[in-house]
This record gives sequence, structure tokens and C-alpha cells, in this order.
Amino acid sequence: MSEPRSDADAPWGLLESRLIHDGRIVRLSIDRVRFPDGSEGELELIRHRGAAAVLPVVGKAETRKAEVLLLHQYRYAAGGELYEVPAGVRQGEESWEACARRELEEETGWRAGHLKPLTRIYPTPGFTDEVIHLFLATELCPGSARLDADEFLEVVRVPFSQALEWVHSGRIVDGKSVALLLYAATWELPA
Repeated sequence: MSEPRSDADAPWGLLESRLIHDGRIVRLSIDRVRFPDGSEGELELIRHRGAAAVLPVVGKAETRKAEVLLLHQYRYAAGGELYEVPAGVRQGEESWEACARRELEEETGWRAGHLKPLTRIYPTPGFTDEVIHLFLATELCPGSARLDADEFLEVVRVPFSQALEWVHSGRIVDGKSVALLLYAATWELPA
């Protein structure tokens, strides 16, 4: 997988940055940039510390009877409830694997005996530098859920094939969840 080219190696990039908001999760700035054709302009940029998302598989992942754990979660920005995979932001300098393990347990009450890194995605690169690292969790064992004060969710267990049908029918529309489920269906799990 190739890495995006660094602005330091290119004739384009950041000229100056003006901080607008520095919040708990994101930083918003107005950046003056030089574009690849040499012109200049201003862009709004949301800087984000990154996140990990996990597809927890219950039972044997290599069988057609695999089930997955999803979250039915209230999301203010989406105007209601969504079906999602467990995910969350990195705390401090923890590794992406540690972030994935922590979020899985905090949100579902399950721990991963095996955690496999899959890929990373840029969910909305038009205005944010957020990167989400995707993982597959297997060999689950009971742990302890610890929800944040603003997390309102129910853990649901569904056949993997049903989760894929929910993507196809538009019942699952969360970008990281769609990407993770389709990635797993293509390269990791039999549907």
C-alpha cells in the first residue's frame, strides 16, 4: 500500500495556518495552501488524532455461520441511530492495536483473543486528515463494557451475511462500517 506523498516532498502544501477551534476531538483551521499547479488558496481543515474500528467475529470466522457484533448507536450528527462497528479515537500515544482492543472491550464488553490489522481509510479527505485503522477481532472472550457519558448504544449480534445485506439495503450507512464489512467479505470471511 503506497503512502500519500508528503507536502515536504512536493511543490504544493501548507503556507500558513490559522486556528479557529481547538476542541476535545478535532482542531479546525483555515489553511493557506499552494496547489499542484502553483496557485494558492484557502481550505478549511479539520485535524483529527485518528481512530481504530473493529469487526468482532463471534464463533469460527472461517465458517459460513460466523456472526458479528454491531452497535446500534445514537449519533447526534446523523440525526438518529446507526448500525456501526465498534470504534473510537486513540488516547495519547497508544498503538492502533491497543486503541482497537480498548474500544472493542469498552463498547461491547468483549475482548479479542486475536486481533488482525486489515487496512486504513481516510473517511472524508476533502476536509479532514482523519485516518481510521481497521481490524478484525476473533477468539472473543468476556470483558467489561465501559461506555462514555455520551455513548448510548445496544450491542447486537447478527449473522455476517445479514450485516452484508444491511450494507446492500442501506440499513448500514456508516462509512467505516461499510468499508470494514466489505473488506472482510472480500478478503477475510466467507459470506
